Amino acid sequence: MVTDGDPRHLSMILSEPKEAFPYKPPSTALIRRYPYIFSLKSPLRPRLLKSLFDKLVAAALLLLALPVLLLLKICFLIEGWLLPETRGPMFFFYWAVSAGKPIRKYKIRLIKPEFIDPEGARAGDWLAYCAEWSPQSRTITGRLVKKFYLDELPQFYCVLKGDMSIVGPRPLSVRHYERDRDQGNVARLLLRGGMVSLAHNKKGSPEMGNPAYEYEYVDAYLKRSAIGLLLLDLRILWTSLGLVARGGGH
Repeated sequence: MVTDGDPRHLSMILSEPKEAFPYKPPSTALIRRYPYIFSLKSPLRPRLLKSLFDKLVAAALLLLALPVLLLLKICFLIEGWLLPETRGPMFFFYWAVSAGKPIRKYKIRLIKPEFIDPEGARAGDWLAYCAEWSPQSRTITGRLVKKFYLDELPQFYCVLKGDMSIVGPRPLSVRHYERDRDQGNVARLLLRGGMVSLAHNKKGSPEMGNPAYEYEYVDAYLKRSAIGLLLLDLRILWTSLGLVARGGGH
């Protein structure tokens, strides 16, 4: 755990990495293009077919993921035995916002416990875990987990609970959600947070953080038929699976 005498670790915990919030405010052109979206003040009603699809996919993929999670648990235990400084729980959560509501967003731990602020962790504060962008903070297993986005697997449970969706704007931590709203964005107020999204598929490119993709999806959510929206979700999911297969996490 972090100690008061370790300024290097404390500095990492208390200073937010610049990579953590790439999200930009909506442009004037975007607001003019979607005035009916920016006029909405409360979350949109769930679409029935989309919700059924979410729960079926989440349940199926959780079952398929069980052997992977078991293997990761074994890796965590072996690494903790060989390198005691990496020992700690495999799962954690922080408070994020989905459709304007705080939820527990579950993930797999990537970093060594010495880089985790214990008080922040108990409160579910994202900042307690923000050292994940620092290479020296990651465990050996954590590096592999991040490369293939395996740290996101526990979020299928969030989807199954109805807190998240398979496809939708990525749910941000409370502090980042408030910053996003202060910038004038409304997509994360209107829709449940998704495991993947049009914008998330731009990760690693200059387009990451461009809010236009989120509003393109909100527009589709409002205008498309149930089947049309499902087909869009399937297309986004397929693209995301390709990103995972290429090891696009960083």
